[in-house]
Amino acid sequence: MTPNRLLALAAATACVSQVQAVGYRLPNQDPEGIARGNAFVATADNPSAIYYNPAGITQLEGQDMSLGVYLISTDVGFNNSSGGSASTQTAFQAVPQIYYTYSPADSTLSYGLGVYAPYGLGIDYGRYTPFPTAAQDAELAYMTFNPVVAWEVTPCLSVAAGLTVNYSQVRLERRIGLLPTFDEFQVEGDGWATGFNLGVLWQPAKEWSFGLNYRSPTEIDYDGRSITAPVPPFGGGTPTEASLKFPQFVTGGISYRPNDDWNFEFDLDWTDWDSVDDTTFVGTFGGNQTFPFRYESSFMYSFGATRQLGDGWFVSAGYIYSENSAPDATFTPLNPDSNLQLGSIGFGHRGEKFGWALGYHFAYNGGRTVSGNYNPTVNGEYETFNHAVNASVRFRF
Repeated sequence: MTPNRLLALAAATACVSQVQAVGYRLPNQDPEGIARGNAFVATADNPSAIYYNPAGITQLEGQDMSLGVYLISTDVGFNNSSGGSASTQTAFQAVPQIYYTYSPADSTLSYGLGVYAPYGLGIDYGRYTPFPTAAQDAELAYMTFNPVVAWEVTPCLSVAAGLTVNYSQVRLERRIGLLPTFDEFQVEGDGWATGFNLGVLWQPAKEWSFGLNYRSPTEIDYDGRSITAPVPPFGGGTPTEASLKFPQFVTGGISYRPNDDWNFEFDLDWTDWDSVDDTTFVGTFGGNQTFPFRYESSFMYSFGATRQLGDGWFVSAGYIYSENSAPDATFTPLNPDSNLQLGSIGFGHRGEKFGWALGYHFAYNGGRTVSGNYNPTVNGEYETFNHAVNASVRFRF
């Protein structure tokens, strides 16, 4: 298998039906973090710290590796005042997560490498929907290769920086609506971008820890081909280009540990969705195709708690409130964003050489009514109820 095909396969497995109020972000990167409602930036004490807060890897000793998979089933239902309805396919989809860290003995430096998907969107309503010119199905895959270096400045303060090398694929289908018969627009392409992430972890006292995590924006320039049916262009498609922005985000957290048995944390996460504007597929057969975003920046509020049960066993629970980032005017069923309530729970075991963790969360929006959309067929009510499970194994050597 060639390197390009291998990367394409990795990105394809990273595509997930991610229907949350964080646009097309995928913030669920580890079962211990998920079980705590992703309130993990001020704790960050396992290899997934590479994503949540890379400064946290200075807390780890020797070599430490975590292998995980995130499985999600998305259920979105639509109804409008004319009696039209639609629903998404609910089969579980998988996202891989790989983290490795190395903290040499008698060194203030720690090193890490993460391979994960910080963004992803995959959703399928089928071919016949009440909003055919807005949505049929789409897949956005985004895979990040993230080497990091962390420095323990003092015993209570660590800082970190990393490079992100990002590969992405996009594919989507929708009706055009220019012909009385079925005219369909299909496009797919891929591209690369680089960025960086930063982290700070400060523990001024045994009971208190503060964390900060930042990820830079990136922009993928996609090159691919588009096809318009029932009159496809010659040669299997028209060369097509498009650019899509992936916004910067920053997360801050406070962890309180009243004793060795309990850890409580609150995180505030802000995503710069204001930077995401329209995306136009240039060079398509029959004219350019524009997909408006015009998102609004939003917050996630996360709270989590972990109880140590002894002999390495632990149990956690968490809650997230995630703000909507998609205004009614540019809302799309391909990313049915809304204000979302998420609850989570999980448990696991940390041994001297081997550990494992299992986390579960659900997401519920209570129904969102969309009106005044640029495409009137989109107007109606959207109900979301998702289930997801994340499992990982951990090796120390």
